[in-house]
Amino acid sequence: GPGDLLAYETQYKPTGICHCPFVHVVRKDEDIYSPILRKLFNESHHIFVGLQNMKDDVPSKNKKHQYVTHVSKNYRSVIRACMEELQRVAASDIIPRWFECMFIRQVSILLAVELIWNLCEVLFIEAAPAGSLLLHLLDWVRLHKADVDEKAQEVLQSECPAEHQAYWDVPGGTQTLTEFDVKWRRWHQECDRCLQDNSFASHPHLELICKILVGDEDTLLEQREHLSTWYHFLVTRLLYCHPTVKPTELHYYAQASMDMFLDGRSAPEPLDSILLAAFEFDIHQVIKDCSIALNNWWFVAHLTDLLDHCKLLQSHNLHFGSNLREFLLLEYASGLFTHHSLWQLAVDYFDHCPEFGRVYLELQIERVPLDTERKALKVLRICEQRQMAEQVRSICKIMAKKALRNNRLGSALSWSIRAKDAAFATLISERFLQDYCTHGTFSDLDLIDNLGSAMLLSDRLTFLGKYREFHKLYAEKQFAEAARLLLSLMTAKIAPRSFWMTLLTDALPLLEQKQVIFSADQTYELMHCLEELTTGKVAPETELSMQEDNIEATKIELLRLALARNLALAIVKEGTLEA
Repeated sequence: GPGDLLAYETQYKPTGICHCPFVHVVRKDEDIYSPILRKLFNESHHIFVGLQNMKDDVPSKNKKHQYVTHVSKNYRSVIRACMEELQRVAASDIIPRWFECMFIRQVSILLAVELIWNLCEVLFIEAAPAGSLLLHLLDWVRLHKADVDEKAQEVLQSECPAEHQAYWDVPGGTQTLTEFDVKWRRWHQECDRCLQDNSFASHPHLELICKILVGDEDTLLEQREHLSTWYHFLVTRLLYCHPTVKPTELHYYAQASMDMFLDGRSAPEPLDSILLAAFEFDIHQVIKDCSIALNNWWFVAHLTDLLDHCKLLQSHNLHFGSNLREFLLLEYASGLFTHHSLWQLAVDYFDHCPEFGRVYLELQIERVPLDTERKALKVLRICEQRQMAEQVRSICKIMAKKALRNNRLGSALSWSIRAKDAAFATLISERFLQDYCTHGTFSDLDLIDNLGSAMLLSDRLTFLGKYREFHKLYAEKQFAEAARLLLSLMTAKIAPRSFWMTLLTDALPLLEQKQVIFSADQTYELMHCLEELTTGKVAPETELSMQEDNIEATKIELLRLALARNLALAIVKEGTLEA
């Protein structure tokens, strides 16, 4: 993705991330780490989702209005807001010099982006016809040549506008297209006549205005400092020479204006080529050139998506199977996934890529670092909502292992149950039982008490749940029930053999009760379990083993005595009852 890291061999000093002196780490897309540009990504995400949810049954005329007013202009307003904030921060004294340079560079990129987007909006989405096209282009130039409006406002607010030094630099008007067309034709004829008979030969300023009004190209080029760019010169030419220009004629005037303005003194820049492609109505060339020139996929992804909704893109497949819209959205979303918080936005972009979106999401979601349980739950919720069973299991296993490493058994067991991982649930249940043997108590009782049907995931988990149930019955003095459950854990082979001695030891208090708890048959079962456990034991080899063995031998003796006593009492009790 565009935000991935690339390591390569270099002669320069290492960054400190890698220990090898010949490896340098490069991050291609720095923009996603800019706190100001992050607002651009967040706000445009809402606009994107709104566009995808726009109803298809809206009449085409109304839909076109919605695309311009509610989508395209909203995108541009977000660009403009970010640009103004960058300019404000760059002008402050609190940032280092290199930060200021970075902000200025980002402002210049956003200026170009807005310029291109606005032109595409005029030419492709609004598709202004001859006549109104020039008015749209005038608005386009005026928006991106803001000092003209500022100068005009300054002139109009002065005491005597005609005497203001900037008066001749900004002639302007607010008439309608029809009024302008009539006046223009009259002015053009009158000015041409005045030039022919040298009426203003003694008044250079008036003669200059006449030449401008008749669209004299040499005169316009002499005023280059007031135009600044070839596309400003283009609109000026159209205004004074071809005010009713047709869309199909634009490319001819655009190419000629660029050639005349640059005049071989400088080569066209990437922005020039992009604007020229737009004037030629070559949408695919605009997207291609922007993909190469701009430093991330944000612009081309969102513009292409909007154009696709306007049915302006030819639906041709690329060599690898995806169409252009989907390809650009996938690239943009893949870049977002490298960011610690913007990855959540990328999910919606993948959701609206019908061909490869789910595959990309499945691959990318597994790369999100699960730093906290809160973040893991976010990722898990996304996967569960989309029935991504394999990813759900993978996330749960990762979190279970992480919790186990940190000795958080309750959390580990909860994650393993959620993953339906029987093997890992068995392992954690063993750890619970080991802790019980060591400390004599269970941790995370709330979880164990509420296992419910989840305890059936594995035999060991079933035993853990049932063993905890035995303790609850004993604490509630339901001794008969507790005795039956304890015996069934051993006779049904649910309890691990290694835990039998603990269970038999738990039976001791029940065997020593005043009333008989275990029947004769149950006592025989307990004796059989004890003999089975002690048969074939190997003699201890170390001193420590001998001490442990002596303790166990004592337990066995106590158990045998208690079992013998309980058997005698049970036989007498049962015989008495029979008699």
